[in-house]
Amino acid sequence: QVQLVESGGGLVQPGGSLRLSCAVSGFTFTSVAMNWYRQAPGKERELVAGIGTTGGSTVYADSVKGRFTISRDNAKNTVYLQMNSLKPEDTAVYYCKIGGVRKDYWGQGTQVTVSS
Repeated sequence: QVQLVESGGGLVQPGGSLRLSCAVSGFTFTSVAMNWYRQAPGKERELVAGIGTTGGSTVYADSVKGRFTISRDNAKNTVYLQMNSLKPEDTAVYYCKIGGVRKDYWGQGTQVTVSS
């Protein structure tokens, strides 16, 4: 019953922007932190950003700090990732994950490709 549905990925040129969305259902959204991960071909899945239950605390990987912004709308059970100044090395499948729980709940992922 737990569902996480990512959307918003696509092909963009270096320096471009995308906004990813993750809609959560089957879970008490307001009680959990949320995270964005990404996985590039041949690489391990890595944490990109995290946000606390109310949006008051956020964390970012050093590689995206200053370029990406995570936010959430608890009324819509949705977490967002605004990605600016995109670089080719940002190319990956981006996944949404519920934080602070033992079981890993993942969405299907959305592909982000940054290329000229």
